[in-house]
Amino acid sequence: MGVLVFGYSYGYRLDPVVCEDSGTVLHVGQDRKKENLKGWYESLTEAQTTAIESVSMDMWPAYINATLECIPEAESKIAFDKFHVAKYLGEAVDKVRRQEHKTLMAEGCDDLKGSKYDWLYNPRNMTHKQKLRFTALRQSTLKTARAWALKECAMSLWHYVSKIWARKGWEQWLSWAVRSRLEPIKSVARTIKTHLWGILNAIVLKVSNGPAEGLNSRIKMIKVRSRGFRNKERFASAIYFHLGGLSLYPEGVIR
Repeated sequence: MGVLVFGYSYGYRLDPVVCEDSGTVLHVGQDRKKENLKGWYESLTEAQTTAIESVSMDMWPAYINATLECIPEAESKIAFDKFHVAKYLGEAVDKVRRQEHKTLMAEGCDDLKGSKYDWLYNPRNMTHKQKLRFTALRQSTLKTARAWALKECAMSLWHYVSKIWARKGWEQWLSWAVRSRLEPIKSVARTIKTHLWGILNAIVLKVSNGPAEGLNSRIKMIKVRSRGFRNKERFASAIYFHLGGLSLYPEGVIR
C-alpha cells in the first residue's frame, strides 16, 4: 500500500484515506471516530497492513490510537503533517496579534492596524510596498514580531535528514518557545512536544498531506457538479465512484 494520506472533504465531515502511490481513495471515513478507521484497518489483510510504509495525518487522537493498534510498527510510521503544524502556529501568531493590537489601541497606538494578513502571507508573495511595511513590523520589538519569528523558525526545521539532528533542532525551538512569554505560542509548543515523535517521522520519511490538497479540489468539484448531496453516504459513494480507482471499462477495451 505504500504511503497513506488522510484528506479532508468539503461540506460533510468526511475524511478520505488516500494511497499516495496510486492517488486513489481507499476509504472514506464518515465521522472522526476511532471505531470507523479501526474497522477499515481490520478489513485489510496482514500483508496489506504490513505493506503500509507511512501514514500522514493531523494530530487527531482517535486516528492516532486506531493506527497504533492496527498497523505494525506504527510508532515509526505515523507522520504528523507539516501543514497542520503551520496552521496551529499561524493561529497562535494571530492570537498574539489580536491581544497586542487591543492593548496598543487602548494606549492610542495603531502600529498593528490592518496588519492581520501581513503576518499570514508569505513575504515572497507581497508587493514592494507591502514588503517595506512588513519589514518594519517584523524588525520591531512587538510581541507579534517575536511570535512570527518563532513560527518561521519552526517552519525551517523540516529540512533535516537525520532524526537525531532534527530532534536537537526542535528541542532548541521548544526551549525558546516556552521562554517566549507568549501564551498562544507556549500552548502550541506543548502540543508539539507531546507529538514530536510523529513530527520527526514526517521529517525523516519526507511525507505530508500535500498530495491530499489536490484531491480535495477534485472532491469539491464532485460536489459542485452534483449540486450537493442529500446526505454524507451519497457523497461518500460519489467519492468512491470518481476517485476510488474503479476499472469501469469492458474487458478488451483499450483506454
